[in-house]
Amino acid sequence: MAAAPPEPAPPERLLTGAFLALALSELAYFVGSGMLVGVTAFFVTGPLGSDDAGVGLAFGAFSVATLVVRPAIGRWSDRHGRRRMLLAGATLYGVVVLGHLTLAGLGALVALRVVLGVAEALYFVAGFTVLADLAPPGRAGEALSLASLSLFAGIALGPGLGQALLEWRGFDAVWWGIAALMALALALATRVPETAPAPVPPTRPLSRPADDASPTGPAPTPTAVDAAPPQPHPRRGPLLHPAAVVPGIALFTGVAASAAFTAFGGQHADSVGMAAWSSVLLVYGAVVVGARIAFATLPDRRPPLPLAAAALGVSTVGLAVLGAVRSPTGVLVGAALIGLGTAFLTPAIFAAVFASVPPTERGAASGTVTVFIDLALSLGPAVLGLVAARFGVPAGFAIGAVLPVAGAALLVVARRSQRQGSGS
Repeated sequence: MAAAPPEPAPPERLLTGAFLALALSELAYFVGSGMLVGVTAFFVTGPLGSDDAGVGLAFGAFSVATLVVRPAIGRWSDRHGRRRMLLAGATLYGVVVLGHLTLAGLGALVALRVVLGVAEALYFVAGFTVLADLAPPGRAGEALSLASLSLFAGIALGPGLGQALLEWRGFDAVWWGIAALMALALALATRVPETAPAPVPPTRPLSRPADDASPTGPAPTPTAVDAAPPQPHPRRGPLLHPAAVVPGIALFTGVAASAAFTAFGGQHADSVGMAAWSSVLLVYGAVVVGARIAFATLPDRRPPLPLAAAALGVSTVGLAVLGAVRSPTGVLVGAALIGLGTAFLTPAIFAAVFASVPPTERGAASGTVTVFIDLALSLGPAVLGLVAARFGVPAGFAIGAVLPVAGAALLVVARRSQRQGSGS
């Protein structure tokens, strides 16, 4: 009688203690970050006395430092570990945000946000790389979808909390609230273990006979260390990983669109008569969270590049609605569409990148992709701010709708080349 086939191995757990600790740390971190996003435009145009161009400059300055340090941080994490960067990022952010208590001008704010960009780079690169390390094989997209709920829950909840504190006790209460959340993020991050692959030490070649040994005599017996097969040295990953460049450019176009929206969405909502201006970011974040919960495994079950291209197309429609329909309904519909596009874009891009690199190069790949995120976070609000200062915020949204279309076209071409290269 034929033996029964072996039972399939149970799937590895995704929701481990370390994964949940990181997700909760990121939730505290990004709620604090969302508070800063929500109130910055009002801080710049209020106490600091600047205009829409100043708002764009303030948001753009946040990413200047990260453009320089993220690739090095990613490569450094491959060689020296992720955990210490996670802890350093939360600590630095909390300390520096309290510097807002002493600000008196736009120039000082810009300088302070450059330092905040360094903190963001440390925490963000380390967090995304740890997620990829913790994910079971073939589930990186699902892991990123679920863990990134913290980011967009922060965007959804942070501005409302920031508005409440602002109306209660002013901007100082907002800064102290953000610092308290960073302290909580730090405490939770201490529960996250180091996940970087341990480097393999080099081995010695097999022992050779002494020069005066008889050539015909018995060779000496190699020791256990000598007999071990040679192992490769841990390879130093490239500063900008080539596998991440094209997906990163496409991600840039989508993140620039969403960054411009999050920078000016609350202000735009206020201008069309929405007293609860933070609700527009609540809708945006809620759509992202809902879609990523409902479709968490989609980036692992479908080709990620076409999925990312479709997401960019949806974001284009959302920006067009924001530019054309100047009413509370138009703002909410546009926010929901941009949220839907954002929900699928980032997990699909990271799933495509991580599938094409070995585990020892994930930090470098993650650092490269996040360079394009930084470019988008700086240029998106800055360019829209310049356009808005001349033509108004709605015109900026309408013009910005062209950008995700270009990113979608790039991914279509990349996918076609990929299929031709594989012969399928």
